[in-house]
Amino acid sequence: MARESVLVTGEWATAHLGEPGLVFVETGNSDADYRKGHVPGAVWIGWDEFQDRVRLGVVDRGAFEELLGAKGIGDDDTVVLYSPNSNMLAALAFWYFRLYGHRSLKLIDGGREKWQRDGHPLTAEETVRAATRYHAEEPDGSVRATRDDVLAAIGAKNLIDVRTPDEYAGRVFAPGFAGEAFTPGNSPHDVAQRAGHVPGAVNLGWEQALAEDGSFRTGEELARVYRDLDPARGSLTYCWVGARSAHSWFVLSQLLDWPDVKNYDGSWGEYGSLMGVPVVRGDAPTDATHTAHTPQETHETHETHEVHEVHETHATDETDEITGRDPR
Repeated sequence: MARESVLVTGEWATAHLGEPGLVFVETGNSDADYRKGHVPGAVWIGWDEFQDRVRLGVVDRGAFEELLGAKGIGDDDTVVLYSPNSNMLAALAFWYFRLYGHRSLKLIDGGREKWQRDGHPLTAEETVRAATRYHAEEPDGSVRATRDDVLAAIGAKNLIDVRTPDEYAGRVFAPGFAGEAFTPGNSPHDVAQRAGHVPGAVNLGWEQALAEDGSFRTGEELARVYRDLDPARGSLTYCWVGARSAHSWFVLSQLLDWPDVKNYDGSWGEYGSLMGVPVVRGDAPTDATHTAHTPQETHETHETHEVHEVHETHATDETDEITGRDPR
């Protein structure tokens, strides 16, 4: 798939504002910034609106249809997504749309921050779109990995763990931005019962795909990031709860055009609590003899809100806005 078909510049987006059949969507954890100013004509769909709070994970087909219909999105519309934090949650939303069969999708490269830095227009005017009767397809198993897919992939496919090195090695249960609310005992369905990684998984942090300005690296640069992996083997990405890995899924499947790439949206939040599955601790993919440090909570956040959203500046600073089940 050509990069230009799924990734647009701020200049392109500005030139197409108000175009019929084009729907801009901002997503994220909180609509506070959206309400202060957003891309003209953009509708808001919060991360939490995509979530089934009882079953956990993305809502089912019927609820997805109701959500998009209420937002005024049609089956044939081209949806242009963006979010804060280098489009991490926009990439997850892209994956949700693709999971339910929406074909015409794009991201605004660099996300909300780059849009603002580059001086593109913002408005606080409320966006009102007429409701539609949206039709979603059955979930597309070609983009989604299950726990059984992960187990079958051990030793057979590329398993790509896009979390931080400490999460991967098993030194912490959850990412630093999660905060005290996500330590063991407080939210057991979000924090895995044990730490570590899937045997054979390589650790390639999601942020390695980003340039300094938060946009995606060039195709040549991205190819170098993943040069030690064979695309022909098929690939599964995972993180904590599927958002960072959706960003990496976007890079591999949409920008690099790798075949057979799936996002494991259950990710470590699910796998790390399964009984009887193999788990490795340590910095090497399969060094099961390595003794990991005792997992412990980290306090590397600047603040903890209702739902945490990572503010990673290229693998160094992970900060926040979280509540409930974190999207990563």
